[in-house]
Amino acid sequence: MTSISSTVPSETSYGQIVSTGAVVENTVAVSINDTEQIVRSYFEDIPVMVQVARCESTFRHTLADGSVLKGVVDPADTGVMQINKRYHEKAAAAMRLDLEDIYDNMAYARHLYETQGTQPWSASAPCWNQSLAMNI
Repeated sequence: MTSISSTVPSETSYGQIVSTGAVVENTVAVSINDTEQIVRSYFEDIPVMVQVARCESTFRHTLADGSVLKGVVDPADTGVMQINKRYHEKAAAAMRLDLEDIYDNMAYARHLYETQGTQPWSASAPCWNQSLAMNI
């Protein structure tokens, strides 16, 4: 299993993830339930992004072996938000974000949402649009 580290608020603690100051460390792969809770908390203010994560990755960031989830159609799609490294890795790196880190993956997704709305995830819109309509 791999280790996941990221900067998050020091009061944050999710399941097996233990907060140590401003760094969260996890020595085992994060379960789908834990990942879903992390995504729901992170995007509490943007509910559509929770649905995007559900549709894009079924709330998975890592696989059972600890490796980061890659896209089936395009292996450059990475992590819980399926950020495409081919198009976004340089910009993410310039922002000091590692797309293979769950929190950085979501932070870059938030940046995309704030600058482009849901357009980067338009391919999965039939899934998340339907979910949003059912919740209204």
